[in-house]
Amino acid sequence: MAGDSPIIIKRIKKADHAHHGGAWKVAYADFVTAMMAFFLLMWLINTTTPEQKRGIADYFAPQSIAQTLSGSGGVLGGKVMGQESSRAGGSVALLQKNSPPSPANQSHTTESADRHGGTAQSQGQGSNAQSQSTDDSDHNTSSTQDGDFAHAAEAIHQSIRDNPDIAALSQQVIIDQTPEGLRIQLVDQDGRPMFQQGTAVPMPYTKRLLETIAKIIDRLPNRVSISGHTEAKAFSGPNGMTNWELSSARANASRAVLAASGLDSDRIYEVAGKAGSEPLLPEDPDASANRRLSVVLLREAPPVPLGRQL
Repeated sequence: MAGDSPIIIKRIKKADHAHHGGAWKVAYADFVTAMMAFFLLMWLINTTTPEQKRGIADYFAPQSIAQTLSGSGGVLGGKVMGQESSRAGGSVALLQKNSPPSPANQSHTTESADRHGGTAQSQGQGSNAQSQSTDDSDHNTSSTQDGDFAHAAEAIHQSIRDNPDIAALSQQVIIDQTPEGLRIQLVDQDGRPMFQQGTAVPMPYTKRLLETIAKIIDRLPNRVSISGHTEAKAFSGPNGMTNWELSSARANASRAVLAASGLDSDRIYEVAGKAGSEPLLPEDPDASANRRLSVVLLREAPPVPLGRQL
């Protein structure tokens, strides 16, 4: 029809969108990975026991000593362990071997020799250099022993936790480092003593504890000191036995268990009974926690350099 308007068809060509690249995908993947690691960490924190957390912390801090277990639910009953007293001023020693002098005795011997005219050391720069070298050697030896003791302490704790027969006794085993060495204490708890009452016969679980400890300390060359302790309460047993004889007999019975578990008898430096002279809880000398057995891996003195021998 002549009067009709023409039909116009308009074609619109869409332009392509600009390419943004794949960098956002990398960032998103990193974010998802971080979130997954975070939730995994939270899950591990909620599923691990306090002992396992302590073991992980000790693993990443090898120079630290093992934490002692105490508190209201533990063997110390919420009391603070203070300085050990020495009211009786001694111990009953059953066995003491002629072993090389301990670090304290060796230091005393060296000082006495110097006072009475020991070999004079050269003065000047050479003497200072030798002294510095000796100090560095002593420091390295001490650090090595501290590390060995820390690993041994953690190994003992882990072995106890992994053994279902003695895992419940973990709070009755206190391990710490002292100037004397690595001290391992098996402590009585009300209702769960380490020895039969009034005797030197160890309980079955005490034997298993000592067997576990023997396997660990046998890996180190250090000499071993064993001492028995009682509370301050007076004790009167057969044949006039007192706390002194009882603590000595318990220490010797423990030595026999350690020896039967593979610990070389030549490693035993001392077996002693100390009765109630060194209470674990000085403020409560009659507490059951004062009845305990102490096994100490003694620190060994570093070898004396040739230039310093007398």
